[in-house]
Amino acid sequence: MSNINIKAQQEQTYDAIVVGSGISGGWAAKELCEKGLKTLVLERGRLVRHVEDYPTMHKDPWDLPGHGALAPEEAKEYAVQNRTNWVSQENKHFWVKDTEHPYNETKRFDWMRGYQTGGRSLLWGRQCYRWSDLDFEANAKEGIAIDWPIRYKDIEPWYTYVEKVVGISGEKLGLPHLPDGYFLKPMELNCLEQHAREQIEKTFPGRHLTIGRVAHVTEEGFNGRGTCQFRNRCNRGCPFGAYFSSNAVTLPLAEKTGNLTLRPHSIVHSIIFDEQKGRATGVRIIDEESKQAVEFFAKIIFLNASTVGSTSILMNSTSGRFPNGMGNDSGELGCNMMDHHYYVGAIGGYDGFEDKYYKGRRPNGIYIPRYRNLNGKKEGDFLRGYGYQGGAGRGDWGGGVNSNEHGAAFKDNLFKPTGWGMMINGFGECLPYHENRMTLDHDKKDQWGLPTVTFDCEFKENELNMRKHMQDDAAAMLEAAGIKNITTFDDIGAVGKGIHEMGTARMGKDPKTSVLNAHNQVHGAPNVFVTDGACMTSASCVNPSLTYMALTARAADYAVSELNKRNL
Repeated sequence: MSNINIKAQQEQTYDAIVVGSGISGGWAAKELCEKGLKTLVLERGRLVRHVEDYPTMHKDPWDLPGHGALAPEEAKEYAVQNRTNWVSQENKHFWVKDTEHPYNETKRFDWMRGYQTGGRSLLWGRQCYRWSDLDFEANAKEGIAIDWPIRYKDIEPWYTYVEKVVGISGEKLGLPHLPDGYFLKPMELNCLEQHAREQIEKTFPGRHLTIGRVAHVTEEGFNGRGTCQFRNRCNRGCPFGAYFSSNAVTLPLAEKTGNLTLRPHSIVHSIIFDEQKGRATGVRIIDEESKQAVEFFAKIIFLNASTVGSTSILMNSTSGRFPNGMGNDSGELGCNMMDHHYYVGAIGGYDGFEDKYYKGRRPNGIYIPRYRNLNGKKEGDFLRGYGYQGGAGRGDWGGGVNSNEHGAAFKDNLFKPTGWGMMINGFGECLPYHENRMTLDHDKKDQWGLPTVTFDCEFKENELNMRKHMQDDAAAMLEAAGIKNITTFDDIGAVGKGIHEMGTARMGKDPKTSVLNAHNQVHGAPNVFVTDGACMTSASCVNPSLTYMALTARAADYAVSELNKRNL
């Protein structure tokens, strides 16, 4: 990627600054650059170029040390992140080392981080679902936390806007609580998944099984990108640009305008605030490599450093006007941390379809949308709801790895697929609890002199009650599908495990109870916008990244409009 600004002068000024280059930061950069603003993107990690810097994209299991597993000594460097089993030889270069980036846990918190150009957009699960008014109205109707300042109608056109760039493969269902979007052709269910769909929908009216709505291009010629090759190596970076990432899509579009300056190795320390003007004037950074302080200036600032990163920057941005952190008049900054609780469900085998198989390694699974607590009805001893992800498949030659057999007959049998199996795994909503929070420890600094983050978060009674239903329903649906030898599982882990952390700088109608307004502006600092997961007022039960993208595009449009009116 060209136009890299490594040695910026201290007083270099831009029209806009974007902090972070992940999913929402990439969108902020694209929108602001395309609207004519000279935009500086500050990325705290290293530069990663699309295709060029995907070192394992074409490697097979036998090309990787330890068949892809981390060696014991190396695993110690990722001790915290290995709780989730996401780090391997395939993708370790896209995850941070816990030994280099420590944090503190009053209660366990599984913080997964990717510090590089593109952030976790190189690693995400790519599931994309719209929210509905069921989600935006839930807090108000149930008297939980505070009301969202927006509704589905406010964000609906922006969902469509971003979907036409992202490229989302999916099937329309016509469900009001899971709105349909602008979809490319869906991936196909395999024979057992189709069978399960028919039996579940027959046995449980009102429940639906569909293919996941996933950010993969499935039609030739979509926005000049390649189509999904069904390699299922997505966490290594996609050389075809078939799945959506900042590196493959939004940052190149921003660069194409000639308005983008991308500066890696730029760890933002705080936002500079002019108390006379009542506006932010720029940001202070610590250069990751030299550890020297540098300042940059701009008319508008977008914080997209991730939920924890953006809130940390706001908390560290103290002044006479904001002694407790920028935008923290309400005392809610750092509070209301949420994540989806998951890894609860059921698995089993199926007798049949021995003459059927499937082609490729589909990078997607099935989705069962929420069906509990809809239409004002409360079912069970919990609020909100849950959906399921999962899938069916057949075993392959890997089933012989630990076998004691040998010889020609054994090798021939490895080419024969074993039986079918199916698993469904629930994703449940977490309520926004004020006491679930993050704080900064100024006595424990990182190697760049910044305070470390301390987490004090937990899932509570509502989530635990929900999980009992999630497990039981999973088993019942598999049984209805004819699955045998069903085993249930429940491993809640901790907040952060879902890698959907959100909240901590929530949107709201009143500065006394929120950090941001309906346009994602910081109360009291109207030229600072926060459009990543930190802005969320509740969590829904569906993956949140599509909503971050839509909110970012919407906020950028508003910011430029206000800038042109000289209101910022």
